[in-house]
Amino acid sequence: MHPEFWQEKWQKRQIAFHQAAANPLLIRWFNQLALAPGATVFLPLCGKSLDIHWLLAQGYRVVGAELSEMAVQELFAELELTATVSSVGNLLHYQADKLQVFVGDIFQLSENTLGPVAATYDRAALVALPDAMRQRYTQHLITISQSAPQLVICFEYDQAQLPGPPFSVDSLEMHQLYSSVYSLNCLEKLDVPGGLKRKCQATEIGWLLRPIKPEQN
Repeated sequence: MHPEFWQEKWQKRQIAFHQAAANPLLIRWFNQLALAPGATVFLPLCGKSLDIHWLLAQGYRVVGAELSEMAVQELFAELELTATVSSVGNLLHYQADKLQVFVGDIFQLSENTLGPVAATYDRAALVALPDAMRQRYTQHLITISQSAPQLVICFEYDQAQLPGPPFSVDSLEMHQLYSSVYSLNCLEKLDVPGGLKRKCQATEIGWLLRPIKPEQN
């Protein structure tokens, strides 16, 4: 899926993926990550998600990565924050108070540029990517976050009924993508009210991913 696809979505305001409130699974299960007060949370492909508002309100620091500069500008405006903008390699860096967002191709974001994060919250990133990109994305995410624990929210549905995005990512694929590095715990499954895009039945699923500790000799 080319970057132009998402840029066009924002330009044409085709952003139904932007929820009108913080995600219920985030609110119910984020404490399972057991983060210290003020810890830094990484949100890949974050858009202008209201989940960021919620995390900031809980006292966390947030680092995002987003392709669309328009989305990032709107995010800071809606939070009433005036960003300092700088260039970091091929990326732009927006920063104000406890929020910073790297604008550009997430695959250009390195571990050193991102810096240490306590956890990753992935609500709309993994499911936004087609099958051919998901393995590359998850390996990159593991690398740049230094295998930080994750709260991942994805969808399961009959992919034949809807082309995506969002794409269906089932339990088998989650284990294929992550089980070499993480233990996976399915936290909750919710039926999507009215179906996904009002076209097919779908389930929204929250996953807790904890890094597997190396065996002690």
